Amino acid sequence: MSVEEKQHASIEEKVSSVDVDDRAAVVPAHTPEEERRLVRKLDMRIMPMACIMYLFAYLDRTNLGNARLQGLPRDILHGDPTGVLFDWVNSAFFFSYILCQIPATVISKLFPPRTWLGCAAIGWGICSVLMSTAFNFAGLFVARVGLGVFEACFGPGIPLYMSFFYTKEEMGMRMAYWFGFAAVAGAFGGLIAFGVQHVHAAVANWKLLFIIEGLPTILIGLLSLVVLPNRPEETTIFTEKEREIALDRANRGIKADTGRVIKREHVIDAFKDWRIYAAGVMYFGANCALASISAFLPTIIKTFGYTDALAQLLTVPPYAVAAVFLCLNSYVSDRLQSRGPFVAYVSAVAAIGYVLLLAVPSNNHVRYFATFCIVSGTYTTIGVIIAWFAHNLGSETKKATGIPMYMAIGQCGSVLGSHLYPATEGPRYIKGFAVTCALQFLAALAAIVLTVSYHIENRRRDRKYGKPVPNATVDTTELADKAPDFRYVP
Repeated sequence: MSVEEKQHASIEEKVSSVDVDDRAAVVPAHTPEEERRLVRKLDMRIMPMACIMYLFAYLDRTNLGNARLQGLPRDILHGDPTGVLFDWVNSAFFFSYILCQIPATVISKLFPPRTWLGCAAIGWGICSVLMSTAFNFAGLFVARVGLGVFEACFGPGIPLYMSFFYTKEEMGMRMAYWFGFAAVAGAFGGLIAFGVQHVHAAVANWKLLFIIEGLPTILIGLLSLVVLPNRPEETTIFTEKEREIALDRANRGIKADTGRVIKREHVIDAFKDWRIYAAGVMYFGANCALASISAFLPTIIKTFGYTDALAQLLTVPPYAVAAVFLCLNSYVSDRLQSRGPFVAYVSAVAAIGYVLLLAVPSNNHVRYFATFCIVSGTYTTIGVIIAWFAHNLGSETKKATGIPMYMAIGQCGSVLGSHLYPATEGPRYIKGFAVTCALQFLAALAAIVLTVSYHIENRRRDRKYGKPVPNATVDTTELADKAPDFRYVP
């Protein structure tokens, strides 16, 4: 008998030994109102800090695109007529970000979450400010590498951190709010850059931009060391009743390897799971678009014939619409408990935007509308994927390994996206638009394949082991998501 079958036999034996009334024990021993009060308390503590941290993380990551129009290449890249040096500075962030994501997220399980996340914010804030002190290509490159190291400790860590407190029915909207602040950062960054463009100071505008967006990050990191709660079993912000409810919610659906432990078997299992690589394919396409649009959207809009300052300002509406589009789709995805179909269709929306840029070279109204499709589709794709895998990996260790795995694969797309738009190919950028368009259609196809796979596996387990009791705790300590009563969100 396999380990999986033995575990299920044990579960059946326990269930058969109780009567119908005892089975009601899977129903929470607290009222819905008590749980709602706890969720509101968590939302007040976690969501504002997590969202503001990501807002400044994204500002610090993407402000190169704005700085490019404020004289950075002229001042320290010798004019950079081909755009190659700027591409390498932009992609330097992703090299360290990719390499550090998996080890950083796995190791984060050994530390108090708020200490880990707060120190990460302080670190990347310092690196952002240091970018303003660079006087040549090497200095700017090193500062961007440091930025990637510290943000690698934050980006994949937040979905893992939120899964300690929120159920799979709640994660979609929370991740939408969190990742939506990347879109807000795009809009906010354009407004800040527009304001800085009109400042006449002794410091160059691009340097002032890095300082203005870097210093608040350090202060937010210090604040998060106090405000963010630690794990449910460790934090001091709960009453005993609230802690009981929080732990019950954490065990709702799964009972996994909680606490400051790392299960080696689950790390290995994550590297052998083909579905994580499929998520990487989707994330690759989305991040290729995200990195290129973040760094080059002001430049692309400038090719429509606008001034530098107006191009900065016109980046705001696409990001604002993307934030709303992301929240709407995530809300419906949560209600339906379905992720894959949403990833497929929003990836197709982004791909259609690139088709419009390629097919309609002369109508600036259509081309500007295409940027709305691209930004909205890309941001929503990433937001829904993050929510999809936050509860589909079964255990904390597998999540700590699997989430940064597909994110690291995806960030390779960011490196590609950073090199698809050299200045020599403007203003049409045919190669960049065509490659990113194809990758978005590939992401849509991968989402469909993954959804079908999850449906087939859920039905197989239903036939073999029977349908699990709703809200019953599934022991995933040994088998993670391969436990007989574990069911995937398709």
